[in-house]
Amino acid sequence: MPAPSIDAIQAALATVNDPEINRPVTELGMVKSVAAADDGSVGIAIYLTVSGCPMRGAITDRVTEAVSAVPGVTSVTVELDVMSDEQRTELRTMLRGHGEREIPFAQPGSLTKVYAIASGKGGVGKSSVTANLAVAMARMGLTVGLVDADVYGHSIPRMLGAMEPPTMVEGMIMPPQAYGVRVISMLPFKPGGVSQPVAFRGPMLHRALQQFLADVWWGDLDVLLLDLPPGTGDVAISTAQLLPNAEIVVVTTPQPAAADVAVRAGTLAEQTHQKVVGVVENMSSFPCPHCGEPMDLFGMGGGAIVAETLTRQLGTDVPLLGQIPFDVALREGGDNGQPLVLSTPDAPASLVLTQIAERLGKKPRGLAGMSLGITPARRA
Repeated sequence: MPAPSIDAIQAALATVNDPEINRPVTELGMVKSVAAADDGSVGIAIYLTVSGCPMRGAITDRVTEAVSAVPGVTSVTVELDVMSDEQRTELRTMLRGHGEREIPFAQPGSLTKVYAIASGKGGVGKSSVTANLAVAMARMGLTVGLVDADVYGHSIPRMLGAMEPPTMVEGMIMPPQAYGVRVISMLPFKPGGVSQPVAFRGPMLHRALQQFLADVWWGDLDVLLLDLPPGTGDVAISTAQLLPNAEIVVVTTPQPAAADVAVRAGTLAEQTHQKVVGVVENMSSFPCPHCGEPMDLFGMGGGAIVAETLTRQLGTDVPLLGQIPFDVALREGGDNGQPLVLSTPDAPASLVLTQIAERLGKKPRGLAGMSLGITPARRA
């Protein structure tokens, strides 16, 4: 019996993507050797980017599955090795080139839709909304990245169950993934873990956000979401400076008092020359479990007030994207690292979140409406 075809095995390996970089292992120079015996046994040696790579199990499983499907293969053995410093340098050069650090989403030709999720105050469920929107977009087949830009109050890792640290490759940060979403947060950069406070002033906040955007290997994203801290402080201003094409989504609750504060988060866009793409009302009315009548625990009309006020003040249409009914399971899912749109996709809150995700995620990738960094020439 002839040995399985090496060419066929190489073709199978070309279908195996690295879980972190999302490119074929053959393209990344991760295949060290391939050997096939007459009895159909195949040995594959794979280079890991770093020792202790958290994705070693996933890589082994993917390689084994792909090669096992090749005709004539009876068994697959995967041996793992580690890239040398020179190989890692070559990998970084291939992915990033030789240029200076830059934010890919701020470049004139970037086709990634960038949404900064903002709120006027804390406690409106902004992070829960952001996490569920990200997962819902990933379920749609989009490639999604999520920056937890709330440096002081980061909560996204817990909400998505993405608590493992990122992998470092020659200065590049490979973000952990959860539910198909690539996530970066301040959490892995704190030696003291979750309980350690972050005592940053303005310039350090700016540098942290810049590192999240420039040093992380995001790959080719369809959508990048940023979970901003509440208010109109340093991070909101830095986001406008670093990502001038980011569009703002304002989250509020139905309470008119909360709506008044949320308007400030939206009107900041007038000073930063950004677009407010819409308003999300969270914790809206829900049916009484006994009589079915709608219950308004947090008031009513706040989302519409914010949308109408911003439309009037900004001079452009700012729609109410959706009203998410109050649901205890939405909070529980955040605590357990299981987003509601996955655990209970038919829940009323999940349906509204999915509709909002589709509305934002299906906006076509393109340069229409983007600043191209050019200035019209004046005639002499």
